[in-house]
Amino acid sequence: MRAAGIKDKALKKAVEVWTEAPPLLSLPRNKREYETMVKVLDILVDIAGEDEAHPYARAIDTLGVLIHAYEEEHLDLPTGDPVETLRFLMEEHGLKQKDLGEEIGSQGHVSQILNRKRSLTLQQIRALAERFNVSQAVFI
Repeated sequence: MRAAGIKDKALKKAVEVWTEAPPLLSLPRNKREYETMVKVLDILVDIAGEDEAHPYARAIDTLGVLIHAYEEEHLDLPTGDPVETLRFLMEEHGLKQKDLGEEIGSQGHVSQILNRKRSLTLQQIRALAERFNVSQAVFI
């Protein structure tokens, strides 16, 4: 497929690969699409790390929103913000602040996050998602 008449290289390339993009730019319609989207998000977060200026940062944000929307409608995850989700998961797993040292850092760091004085980093989000076996999107 050729993008005839398009001069901007980036736009031309986007048009040429557009047929592959819609599954990653729309709400997942089923569990398979959801799981694929979560895998793509995990890969992008691994590549971008904590660099919020990375070229993939916007894609990470978009995928996070789409995954979160699917989870709210189809999964029995806590609704609300990342701090409330973390509190819920800690309670469900019988964990105290000191138990999250490996994922977040010191008990003081955990306290600051739970009291909304500090935000979760991408690295912490990755570690928490892995520990609780949930999508990283629930912490974004």
